[in-house]
Amino acid sequence: MSYSIGIDIGSTTVKVVVLNEKQDIVFQSYQRHFSRVREKTSEVLASIADTYNGEEVHIAVTGSAGLGVAKACGLEFVQEVFATAGAVERYLPETDAVIELGGEDAKIIFLTGGLEERMNGSCAGGTGAFIDQMATLLGVRTEDMDALAAKHEKIYAIASRCGVFAKSDIQPLLNQGARREDIAASVFQAVVEQTVAGLAQGRKIEGRVAFLGGPLSFFSTLRERFVKTLHLSPENALFPKEAAYFVALGAALYAQKFDVMPFDLLLKKLQTAKSLRSTTHVLEPLFRSQAEYAQFAERHSTSKVEEADLSAYRGKAYLGIDAGSTTLKVALITGKGELLYSFYAPSRGNTVDIVKAQLEKIYDLCGDRVRIAGSAVTGYGEDLIRSAFGVDFGLVETVAHFYAARHFEPQVDFILDIGGQDVKCFKIRGGAVDSIMLNEACSSGCGSFIETFAMALGYTVADFAKLGLFAEHPVDLGSRCTVFMNSSVKQAQKDGAGVDDISAGISMSVVKNALYKVIRAADAKSLGSHIVVQGGTFYNDAVLRAFEKEMGLEVTRPAISGLMGAYGAALFAQEQGSGVSNLLSAEALSAFTHETRTATCGLCTNHCTLTINVFDNGRRFISGNRCDRPTGHKTVEELPDMFQYKYDKLMSYQPVAGPRGKIGLPMVLNMYENLPFWHTLLTELEFEVVRSPASSRALYTQGQYTIPSDTVCYPAKLVHGHMEALLDAGVDTIFYPCMSYNFDESRSDNHYNCPVVAYYPELIAANVDRLHSVRYLTPYFGLDRPRDFKKRAAAFFKKEFDVPERETRKAVDAAYAAYRDYEDDIKAYGARALDFARAHGKYVIVLAGRPYHVDPEINHGINRLISSYGLVIVTEDAVADYVEAPRVKVLNQWTYHARLYAAAKYVTTRPEAQLVQLVSFGCGIDAITTDEVRSICEEGSKLYTQIKIDEIDNLGAVKIRIRSLLAAMESRNKEKNYG
Repeated sequence: MSYSIGIDIGSTTVKVVVLNEKQDIVFQSYQRHFSRVREKTSEVLASIADTYNGEEVHIAVTGSAGLGVAKACGLEFVQEVFATAGAVERYLPETDAVIELGGEDAKIIFLTGGLEERMNGSCAGGTGAFIDQMATLLGVRTEDMDALAAKHEKIYAIASRCGVFAKSDIQPLLNQGARREDIAASVFQAVVEQTVAGLAQGRKIEGRVAFLGGPLSFFSTLRERFVKTLHLSPENALFPKEAAYFVALGAALYAQKFDVMPFDLLLKKLQTAKSLRSTTHVLEPLFRSQAEYAQFAERHSTSKVEEADLSAYRGKAYLGIDAGSTTLKVALITGKGELLYSFYAPSRGNTVDIVKAQLEKIYDLCGDRVRIAGSAVTGYGEDLIRSAFGVDFGLVETVAHFYAARHFEPQVDFILDIGGQDVKCFKIRGGAVDSIMLNEACSSGCGSFIETFAMALGYTVADFAKLGLFAEHPVDLGSRCTVFMNSSVKQAQKDGAGVDDISAGISMSVVKNALYKVIRAADAKSLGSHIVVQGGTFYNDAVLRAFEKEMGLEVTRPAISGLMGAYGAALFAQEQGSGVSNLLSAEALSAFTHETRTATCGLCTNHCTLTINVFDNGRRFISGNRCDRPTGHKTVEELPDMFQYKYDKLMSYQPVAGPRGKIGLPMVLNMYENLPFWHTLLTELEFEVVRSPASSRALYTQGQYTIPSDTVCYPAKLVHGHMEALLDAGVDTIFYPCMSYNFDESRSDNHYNCPVVAYYPELIAANVDRLHSVRYLTPYFGLDRPRDFKKRAAAFFKKEFDVPERETRKAVDAAYAAYRDYEDDIKAYGARALDFARAHGKYVIVLAGRPYHVDPEINHGINRLISSYGLVIVTEDAVADYVEAPRVKVLNQWTYHARLYAAAKYVTTRPEAQLVQLVSFGCGIDAITTDEVRSICEEGSKLYTQIKIDEIDNLGAVKIRIRSLLAAMESRNKEKNYG
């Protein structure tokens, strides 16, 4: 008897299937290989050698990591799409599409209408590795995710494009007390949405759909989310019991086309083949000798904090808590700053429970000898912990870290803090924080970046870091994001690099990401001469050494590097406190209770998903809200907010019944500025203008199956949902013109719209099949030359609707007048807002971006957050006319860009104004504006704050930026007032 063996070596697992001559499965195995692909495959086959030695076997290898093994061992290789299709044809006939999720690979294979595959490229967002990362974040085993998710009550909106983006949504939810069951189910939903929006790329998944791969085999809740999202009937959702082995099964079937070989020869080939090594670029070692390392360690051992014995101490003490993104830190100090007690551990989303346990322990250790005279909390969990335990002060992380850094280096002029998911850099001037730089939604330069790779390779973080200290050939991995780095690391392994070389390379990469992506440092001088580095990641000597070598300088790393936030908070409490603390007493702690529940706020159209924390005595903390309405509080004063005013103004345009019938306008992209023009024009032509509904996550989901690109900006992705909504409303004519040019505002060399804004109507036509059933109009129009537009519009509406040219010309005049009135109204509101700020001594934030950033679904309520800090908000178009167009170093040919540059120039002329720029991920041309706007601001001695927005719904990181900006503004103001 001969057997057929299929070996599927994926990015994280090895699957082996053995078929007999009847094509029955007689053996199957599914194991993680931890990047030891050939060794693990050999182990699996060796385990069945007693059964198959002496037998003749057909053999074929497949999978993303299988090609290298096949080449090294001289075995036949089959492309996995053909392997999958063959197995589906044999075991699941009449299947229309296949969705297969693996460790880091995800693919959709369309079988009906010709074989077509769509596979993830550089992103592992909707894969098993993504689920692994999220399980780690939740503090549970991957295999426990399904049981958790089965008990969910709520689905949160979680960005699915990659693990880093998802962490930016999940970590704040954990810190705010959200249920793990709900987050686990939300992770599975994120996988579904990434598959539908990221892989389908505009082609609808329908008919009989087979679901394959390990994640879909092991997680029943994930299967349920797919069925519900795709609206599949039971007979059309196919979940074969061999789903985890299906590609290997296909390889085994395909192997029957190849010649047989003895099983023992196959095993020998696998066991004796050498890894193919090629020339991977390497770097200099971090340390060349133990003596060099000893000297380095000795130098950094001097930055210690004085300690005092808590068991013998009597008197006042001050407590600092840092509820960070991934860890919880506690520091108890004396009035002299001596450290009495400290704690550092992963929070695992149990922030409240851990803090309670720590307070109980501290009270027990203190007895009657020590009285806590002040307390302060910082970090992502600041508001929750303050509400739960009556902590006296809350302070933004940047200020806490500055207090701590100043204690170790009184002349500190630059602080770099690298935490689990955050990189925070701030320059110090005049004894106060002057400018702040934070990583956006990417944690590639952070501790979790190293942790992810350590776990993937089977090491603890500490052991993994030590491996790299004396690596002789560190791999040059560059400064790339986590997802791109996965492929680089795997390539390095294929090239023969050891784990020590990879460890050193990753430490160097973390530093390069922080330096060149966040700080954007040109050289060491641009940082400063008294640099303090801190954060848990700098406990890693490899990272610290890489930083010093890369910049060619020596820095101060405090011995309590990971405790600096908590230590700084304690110093703040000591300085600001009155000597009497409101912190819950030991007696009150004994009665402390904490429960959480979720709810949806219905007080406005945002429908925020709320997490309600209820403590003993009825104390409550609500998170997830974009305003104070769910808490029952109202803002003390309604401050001018141009974002809200512009949005309300646009929403006030209502349809008027007309004899020419209904015509739909999608409320997207440039329509947020041009609506007054088009609404007036079409209304004057006696159409009833039907505007698409307000944007929402549900609206995005409604259209996500037609999105052809995962890298386009979120505002563009929303267009698909708006089109579906118009079609669902029964509109049989939709008007969405292509516009290469915007209005000419005489501020720039030209006045283009960006390519996405200009031509997305045509992309929509090619991807939304339902538009073929209605009249979809996408004429090329330019509004920059009124006379030309009048001619083109008259001809167009005559041809399409038989509108007399005279009527169109009159309507065009009315449309231009309406647009001018809208502009005048917006600028008048801006002038009133500026006057209000000056009259009431308020700071002004120029919240600059693009017209569609006023959409609440796109900005996620950033304007409300900023306004809640007592800041007046105006937009770039309200202040651009107050200054002459600045000379810039780039080609200035975009209308929206020119406004940004002028707004940046304006803030340099006003002492009360600062600029915050909103940028959408996926906006390629904003890579130009951000550097230029930063340059204009900083040349005028102004701060520059950039906020990147995407599907990420949580404003935790944004809150840090705004509070840090406010702290810097206050410190500058004090410096000017008091010298």
